[in-house]
Amino acid sequence: MGDIGVPELLIILAIAIVLFGPSRIGGVGKSLGEAIRNFRQAVRDDKLAPTADEPAAARPPLIEDQALLREAPKPSE
Repeated sequence: MGDIGVPELLIILAIAIVLFGPSRIGGVGKSLGEAIRNFRQAVRDDKLAPTADEPAAARPPLIEDQALLREAPKPSE
Protein backbone atom coordinates (compact mmCIF):
# COMPACT_ATOMS: atom_id res chain seq x y z
CA MET A 1 0.00 0.00 0.00
CA GLY A 2 1.27 3.46 -0.87
CA ASP A 3 3.36 2.38 -3.85
CA ILE A 4 2.67 4.15 -7.14
CA GLY A 5 2.74 1.82 -10.10
CA VAL A 6 2.23 2.15 -13.84
CA PRO A 7 -1.61 2.13 -13.72
CA GLU A 8 -1.65 4.95 -11.17
CA LEU A 9 0.82 7.00 -13.23
CA LEU A 10 -1.32 6.55 -16.34
CA ILE A 11 -4.40 7.75 -14.45
CA ILE A 12 -2.50 10.82 -13.19
CA LEU A 13 -1.26 11.55 -16.74
CA ALA A 14 -4.80 11.25 -18.14
CA ILE A 15 -6.14 13.66 -15.51
CA ALA A 16 -3.32 16.12 -16.25
CA ILE A 17 -4.08 16.02 -19.98
CA VAL A 18 -7.78 16.65 -19.31
CA LEU A 19 -7.01 19.55 -16.96
CA PHE A 20 -4.21 21.28 -18.87
CA GLY A 21 -4.59 20.04 -22.43
CA PRO A 22 -1.90 18.32 -24.46
CA SER A 23 -0.25 21.57 -25.61
CA ARG A 24 0.35 22.88 -22.07
CA ILE A 25 1.73 19.61 -20.68
CA GLY A 26 5.08 20.27 -22.42
CA GLY A 27 5.29 23.77 -20.92
CA VAL A 28 4.45 22.47 -17.47
CA GLY A 29 7.12 19.77 -17.78
CA LYS A 30 9.68 22.31 -18.97
CA SER A 31 8.90 24.64 -16.07
CA LEU A 32 9.14 21.77 -13.61
CA GLY A 33 12.49 20.69 -15.05
CA GLU A 34 13.87 24.24 -14.81
CA ALA A 35 12.67 24.53 -11.21
CA ILE A 36 14.38 21.26 -10.26
CA ARG A 37 17.59 22.31 -12.03
CA ASN A 38 17.61 25.70 -10.27
CA PHE A 39 16.99 24.03 -6.91
CA ARG A 40 19.87 21.60 -7.42
CA GLN A 41 22.17 24.45 -8.47
CA ALA A 42 21.22 26.47 -5.38
CA VAL A 43 21.90 23.49 -3.13
CA ARG A 44 25.25 22.89 -4.83
CA ASP A 45 26.20 26.58 -4.56
CA ASP A 46 25.21 26.57 -0.90
CA LYS A 47 27.52 23.61 -0.25
CA LEU A 48 30.41 25.47 -1.92
CA ALA A 49 29.83 28.70 0.02
CA PRO A 50 32.45 29.38 2.67
CA THR A 51 31.46 28.82 6.26
CA ALA A 52 32.46 30.93 9.25
CA ASP A 53 35.32 28.50 9.93
CA GLU A 54 36.58 28.59 6.34
CA PRO A 55 37.60 31.88 4.67
CA ALA A 56 36.57 32.45 1.06
CA ALA A 57 40.19 32.36 -0.13
CA ALA A 58 40.62 28.80 1.19
CA ARG A 59 37.88 27.25 -0.93
CA PRO A 60 38.56 26.21 -4.55
CA PRO A 61 37.07 28.43 -7.27
CA LEU A 62 33.79 27.38 -8.85
CA ILE A 63 33.84 25.76 -12.28
CA GLU A 64 32.36 28.93 -13.78
CA ASP A 65 35.12 31.00 -12.15
CA GLN A 66 37.80 28.68 -13.57
CA ALA A 67 36.39 29.12 -17.08
CA LEU A 68 36.43 32.89 -16.70
CA LEU A 69 40.01 32.79 -15.43
CA ARG A 70 41.13 30.81 -18.48
CA GLU A 71 39.42 33.27 -20.84
CA ALA A 72 40.74 36.38 -19.10
CA PRO A 73 43.65 38.10 -20.85
CA LYS A 74 47.01 37.47 -19.22
CA PRO A 75 48.83 40.55 -17.91
CA SER A 76 52.03 41.21 -19.81
CA GLU A 77 55.18 40.88 -17.77
